[in-house]
Amino acid sequence: MDEYAIVTKNISKKFTIHHEKTDSIFEAATGLFQKKKKTEVLQALDDVSFNVKHGEIFGIIGRNGGGKTTLLRIISKIYAPDSGSVDVKGSIIPVLALGLGFHPELTAITNIYQSSILLGFKKADIAKRVDEIIKFAELEKFADTKVKNFSAGMQMRLAFATSVLVDPDILLLDEVFAVGDINFQKKCFDTIMDFKKRGKAIIYVSHDMNSIKNFCDTVMFLKEGKVGSIGSPQKSVAAYLDYLETQK
Repeated sequence: MDEYAIVTKNISKKFTIHHEKTDSIFEAATGLFQKKKKTEVLQALDDVSFNVKHGEIFGIIGRNGGGKTTLLRIISKIYAPDSGSVDVKGSIIPVLALGLGFHPELTAITNIYQSSILLGFKKADIAKRVDEIIKFAELEKFADTKVKNFSAGMQMRLAFATSVLVDPDILLLDEVFAVGDINFQKKCFDTIMDFKKRGKAIIYVSHDMNSIKNFCDTVMFLKEGKVGSIGSPQKSVAAYLDYLETQK
């Protein structure tokens, strides 16, 4: 087996942002004149390279808008990079910003099937785990309830339970501990550590520096879309905190 589960080389990604502009309050209020459009190019990621080993928890930190979620979406093939390459060894599940792309009008059980199948898992394999997923998420009374009626915490529990119990080779976690009570957070932590012991690769994005330092083997600080630091949790967290001081 190759040493690395994820190899990224020179990843860059730009977005074009469209702004509408009026020259006066009168124009804005009446709409008598055609709005002028202005575009801005946002360099979300700029020549980012890093590797994640099997059995490694790789942390990513940085300010909001620094490229963290964009990078996870590229790794999970939601976005394509403008340049560079991503090589992923094995099945991958992203738990990004509360959820796995759940459909609000579908029930918890139907969403488990739909999201897992879309991520490439077989229906027969999912069927063997549905009851366990619902139990892990502590949603036994809500299995046939539409997800639109779930709280943010219930959605997070369902997303995390689905992702880990379908048992992918690689797990991408974006602020997975931001929602949920202490007991569920401990359950998440214990499960992720079991993933690590079994040689799974985990990318963990968080603004909680304590969990980053206690949790991760290697940490990358994304500084305005560029690699600011890659190394030990202590080294990268220190670089990030120093950078925040310069922004005050």
